[in-house]
Amino acid sequence: MRIDFTIIEVNDLNSKREFIELPVRLYQKMKNWIRPLDSDIEKVFDSKQNKMFTHGECIRWILQDQNKQTIGRIAAFIDHKTKDLNEQPTGGLGFFECINNKDAAFALFDTCKNWLKDKQIEAMDGPINFGERHQWWGLHVDGDHKPVYCMPYHFKYYQDFFDSYGFQVYFKQYTYRTKFAVESLSEIIKWKAKRLLNNNEYQIIHFNKKNSDKLIKDFVHVYNEAWVKEIPGIEGISEQQTQDLFKTLKPIMHEKLMWFAYHKKEPIGFFIMVPDLNELLQHINGKMNLYAKLRFIYYKHLQKNKNALGLIFGVIPEFQKRGIEAAMIYEFSKSGFDSSFPFLNLEMNWIGDFNPRMSHLMDHIGAKIYKTHYTYRKLFDETKEFKRSVIIK
Repeated sequence: MRIDFTIIEVNDLNSKREFIELPVRLYQKMKNWIRPLDSDIEKVFDSKQNKMFTHGECIRWILQDQNKQTIGRIAAFIDHKTKDLNEQPTGGLGFFECINNKDAAFALFDTCKNWLKDKQIEAMDGPINFGERHQWWGLHVDGDHKPVYCMPYHFKYYQDFFDSYGFQVYFKQYTYRTKFAVESLSEIIKWKAKRLLNNNEYQIIHFNKKNSDKLIKDFVHVYNEAWVKEIPGIEGISEQQTQDLFKTLKPIMHEKLMWFAYHKKEPIGFFIMVPDLNELLQHINGKMNLYAKLRFIYYKHLQKNKNALGLIFGVIPEFQKRGIEAAMIYEFSKSGFDSSFPFLNLEMNWIGDFNPRMSHLMDHIGAKIYKTHYTYRKLFDETKEFKRSVIIK
């Protein structure tokens, strides 16, 4: 039986609440779903908190049935800085959630497509974020495990919705998992690391709060050299943005989860990891009020984090393939010998299939694919040739 649908733009307190609460109802029986912080979702759509609004635009909707029950939600957005980096102007959709009804899902997809077409957009990627790639990006299609902080967990039937609508896989994102242990590393990684560490021109150090200002500047330099120049669509980062990022990370920061590489005292690489906050946030039901903060502090001290999350990894191009990655990995893997180091496992949650070099590295550190997400693309003109993401050489 076909349901009559009503699309409602999210623009008041009631529709915002429905947008936030829908997944809570949908996933209430799914033991591995963890409710994200309401504030983490809402700040994506707040022009005062999300810098994407300075060069982009965003809209979101909820879908209701004839009984005025919310049964779906979605958002559409355009980044005017990156939309023309493809062969056609490309926008995005994200934050999709829906009951198991294909007509409802297609009504949401149609709403995004029509809004984007009205703005001269010719394709849409999804589900993605109106913001950084390491958050809320990709459709979770394999590996029924709890999501890490700010990454999505999805129903299996969502994949059929995207496939049936005509989306095609633009790239796959793999989450790898390994242990903090030198014995997990391949012999070639150990050999490369020791060879580099025996060269006095190179130095590998972990974060030190006393020297944080310099390390933040070094992070900015490497990020803008290693990521912005290597991958289309990645925006540069400023020192102020990085200061804000590290300020946000400060309450959960562990110095031996943040590593930097130098050549003749010049920064050439970094590996930034953080504790997986979802181990603690699963206890507070999406709110960060006073009661939730007390519970968070309680669990933070009672239940030490076992999992660390690989946040970002980079080596500037001219120093790649020299063993810099191996040396950083070797050094942080030795942390597992330290009895005061609480972490057992490392998850690398954003290794694209367009980056075979990183996938190869994961094999050498003993990491196995733990979860898979797809980033889809839908060309509005289906007579055009679809092309997958360019492989990084």
